[in-house]
Amino acid sequence: MKKWLLPLLEALLRELMRAFRRGGAGRTRGPLGEAIANRRNDVMVQERGRVVKLLADDNEGSRHQRFLVRLAGGEAVLVAHNADVGRRVAPSRIGDVVEFAGEFEWNDLGGVIHWTHHDPAGRHPDGWVRANGRTFR
Repeated sequence: MKKWLLPLLEALLRELMRAFRRGGAGRTRGPLGEAIANRRNDVMVQERGRVVKLLADDNEGSRHQRFLVRLAGGEAVLVAHNADVGRRVAPSRIGDVVEFAGEFEWNDLGGVIHWTHHDPAGRHPDGWVRANGRTFR
């Protein structure tokens, strides 16, 4: 991949996240809302939202299926679902409502939800993504 492409994509993603946050109706409540507001990491959360952007898989290391989800309060978070450990979330389309459980990590773009799959080693709480009546672990 060209060296200039990754910074360009990161800048674009940053702008998209800002735009999605501006369109919100307030602040998401509960553990995820608190984690976002307080810029916390390593917080297990369960929430739901609407898919607003499908992103290309991250193929560096373990393959992760990625999509942006807008929460009820207007914040947007990136869901990074490990497709090597858990099954791919399918079908996944813009506008789908998804529920998820996983670990939140704050970043300057808003945050990432990961560990949305089972832990084969049994050392981490299991997560999941539920879409269209199906649960993906």
